[in-house]
Amino acid sequence: MARIVQKYGGSSVADAASIKRVARRIARARQEGNDVVVVISAMGDATDELMDLALEVSPQPQPRELDMLLTTGERQSAALLAMALNDLGVPARSYTGSQAGVITTGLHGNARIIDITPGRVNKSLEAGNITIVAGFQGVSQDTKDVTTLGRGASDTTAVALAASLGAEYCEIYTDVDGVFTADPRIVPAAAPIPEITYEEMMEMAACGSKVLHLRCVEYARRENIPVHVRSSFDDKPGTWVTGHTDMKKGNEMEQAIITGVASDRGEAKITIVGVPDQIGKAARIFDVIAEAEINIDVIVQNASAATGRTDISFTLPMSDGKRAIDALKAGQDEIGFEKLLYDDQIGKLSVIGVGMRTHPGVTARFFDALAEQDINIDMISTSEIRISVVVEVDLLDRAVRAAHTAFGLDADGEAVVYAGTGR
Repeated sequence: MARIVQKYGGSSVADAASIKRVARRIARARQEGNDVVVVISAMGDATDELMDLALEVSPQPQPRELDMLLTTGERQSAALLAMALNDLGVPARSYTGSQAGVITTGLHGNARIIDITPGRVNKSLEAGNITIVAGFQGVSQDTKDVTTLGRGASDTTAVALAASLGAEYCEIYTDVDGVFTADPRIVPAAAPIPEITYEEMMEMAACGSKVLHLRCVEYARRENIPVHVRSSFDDKPGTWVTGHTDMKKGNEMEQAIITGVASDRGEAKITIVGVPDQIGKAARIFDVIAEAEINIDVIVQNASAATGRTDISFTLPMSDGKRAIDALKAGQDEIGFEKLLYDDQIGKLSVIGVGMRTHPGVTARFFDALAEQDINIDMISTSEIRISVVVEVDLLDRAVRAAHTAFGLDADGEAVVYAGTGR
């Protein structure tokens, strides 16, 4: 009997009818002879609604209490799914993240999984149950408080459980037919990708692709867990995310320089004006950002002016903007910069593909495509398999479509989005 882990996103269990449909799919997997563990997200927009409710009660909810509130969404959907399965004659038990042994750090709102001790999950499977685990949550190793893992992190729960249970693979069910060459909401001609490497998928997730949570892909790569991304609305083959693929074999596929185009509207830019051009000043700036537990992305430093000062710009998640500004202002006297500029009207566009390692001219083609659309580039960042640029947010969608066409990624038909969220 094979052991598999299936994860269903909020759009797949948006209402009672959807939960019953998902229950029938899970029952079919069980009838095919599999041990099935299910990780489930909150129904539809339940997490957003709970957040809105919290903000009505308190403009700045305490992080511990917010986690207590937000985790109820997944517990609700897990219990309802168990009820639907039992009504189909398939025994099922639901568990919270802490009951399933998901042990995390103590950072509320963005905890990380330290370990999983799946004793109760294993006992439930041995008893013949479909075992349902509430995603996105765990329990702090130190405080024993309920924690959440960050938005979209039910994917990470699923992969971590698959690793701890020795599952053959992890299925991530969403509202699109797998991973596409671009967001089909922006590029209707986006094409499905049958196979993609962990490396490429990590770059796409980090650059704004919403199909998989970045930490999910990192975990899958570290534990070598194959991830199968599929739609819960049909039976199309979806996308396999693995350590190696056969995609680059054959004359036709060797021309696939770029695997996909990703975009992100959730970033902002901070420019630190008039930084003294002295050893250690840039280090201190990024020490301040690190101490505030903020991740940064693209960094640009201007050439030093005759005044002995320079400007440093970097991008970061928009949600961390105020915290970063406050931290930098607190360190202004020590660092000695003149002022801060903040811009949240930016978007990041990235082209990703292992093929660019052996193909010159990728950057030129990318920049030519943007120039033809009169799109100015503000910042540039590269890796071995990625080129990212920052542009005006109002031009981002047009830039995505231009890059997608320039690299020959357009498909003949239109991609289908079943529920509208991409997760």
